[in-house]
Amino acid sequence: MPKVTMIPATINPLTHLPSMATQKRRVAGYARVSTDSDEQATSYEAQVDYYTKLIRSKPDWEFVKVYTDAGISGCNTKYREGFKEMIADALAGKIDLIVTKSVSRFARNTVDSLSTIRKLKEHGTECFFQKENIYTFDGKGELLITIMSSLAQEESRSISENITWGQRKSFSDGKVHLPYKRFLGYEKGEDGRPAIVEDEARIVRLIYRLFLEGKTQAGICKYMEDLDIPSPGGKEKWSKSTVTSILQNEKYKGDALLQKTFTVDFLEKKMKPNEGEVPQYYVEGSHPAIIEPDEWEQVQAEFARRKSLGRAYSGKSVLSAKLVCEDCGAFFGSKVWHSNSRYRRTIWQCNGKFTNEEHCHTPAVDTETVQQLFIKAYNLMMQDRGHIIKDCEEWRQKLMDFGTLDVDIERQLEETHVVAELVKAAVKENASTAQSQEAYIKKYEALTQRYEKAAAELERLQALRTSRSQQDKKMALYIRTLKKQPEVMHEWDDTIWTVMIEKAVVHRSGEITFVFQNGTEIRVN
Repeated sequence: MPKVTMIPATINPLTHLPSMATQKRRVAGYARVSTDSDEQATSYEAQVDYYTKLIRSKPDWEFVKVYTDAGISGCNTKYREGFKEMIADALAGKIDLIVTKSVSRFARNTVDSLSTIRKLKEHGTECFFQKENIYTFDGKGELLITIMSSLAQEESRSISENITWGQRKSFSDGKVHLPYKRFLGYEKGEDGRPAIVEDEARIVRLIYRLFLEGKTQAGICKYMEDLDIPSPGGKEKWSKSTVTSILQNEKYKGDALLQKTFTVDFLEKKMKPNEGEVPQYYVEGSHPAIIEPDEWEQVQAEFARRKSLGRAYSGKSVLSAKLVCEDCGAFFGSKVWHSNSRYRRTIWQCNGKFTNEEHCHTPAVDTETVQQLFIKAYNLMMQDRGHIIKDCEEWRQKLMDFGTLDVDIERQLEETHVVAELVKAAVKENASTAQSQEAYIKKYEALTQRYEKAAAELERLQALRTSRSQQDKKMALYIRTLKKQPEVMHEWDDTIWTVMIEKAVVHRSGEITFVFQNGTEIRVN
């Protein structure tokens, strides 16, 4: 019978250290707190001090470092720089043991937690969770970690749901919270509501005025930088997106649209724009306004106009994309005549003057002429302001008379529902009863065509209703604007031009017809 002699293992398969070695274990601590609050800062410092003293007090442990993350969520490891540095050092063979408070401090995501622990285990690094008294190299370690990680993940889900509920309750109560550190013009008031910071509010008002005077977002950025005005984030450079955000944020007119975004995944903390998935709340007069509501609406109208023009709007002048050629309908653009002589001047000329087979015969006009003719047209129009306002009000009543339109919409809506049910019934009958497939297909296609026709008509009617509502809103804004303007204009005003004029048609005779926002036309020479 063969003789068998056992040769004892000399290397620990988990730690990869000699079994009888007296070599010290290289130990690191990991500390993390979830928020940036002052209270948590004390806890954070205490954890760092605690782990430093704990590791140094063990004679068989060698202190490596206490890795830290402050103000970071534990739901995933994506942004935890201290955690990632610790794992990298462990995988590089610099750490034998990691000590941390609990599984929830390590990670609240079961997948992250287990995958990280297994990766560390493969490289000979053990973890010790004090609260649960778990060593990951222990035989029961992985089972306990799976259970504890799952519980921690559910705790995180519960916390997230509670926070979400609290936020939505706050929204439904009309409570407004702003990121004050990066929100220009407001600070948190004593009553908890936004309060105006006048020095910053002047910058906001300047941005709105510059936009209505014809400047683009890029032009406003340059203007701010030339004046050495820092951005809301304190930077020297302004971005177009920052200016756009200021110009389109309803909070500057004293209102607040709440829950514009929402959290899709509590683990990844991913946010997405709210496109109707969850309720929104619009609070009117929720806090003091920096910008008059009508001025804010005028800015939104100008945004819409410029967007509809595409690249036609350059922002070089407030006259851009408003002067129109009578002959071809193209916009006038600025041109420089006699650029190298003392007769140099800037004029406006049809951009399509020489592009068509038959050249346009409209004359070039200079800025001063346009301005003087506009002042003349404005003063003529204001002489009849009372009648114009009365006509606008009557037009509004016609626009908002939705009686017949709503009946038609309801009829088409009912038609789509009926046909949809007929289609379902036909499909169900075909699936359960033997019948001619040729006849079934013919019937199905006829019903489909009927449905598509009804759906298209419904969409047209709904679009018409929306369009009329928008026209009414525009007309109401024009009436309010008209009432606020001076009866007589003595000198040119960029803002009045922007908010009052839709376009100005230049005729061959040199006369200009000014078309106001309500459709009123005044022709002057």
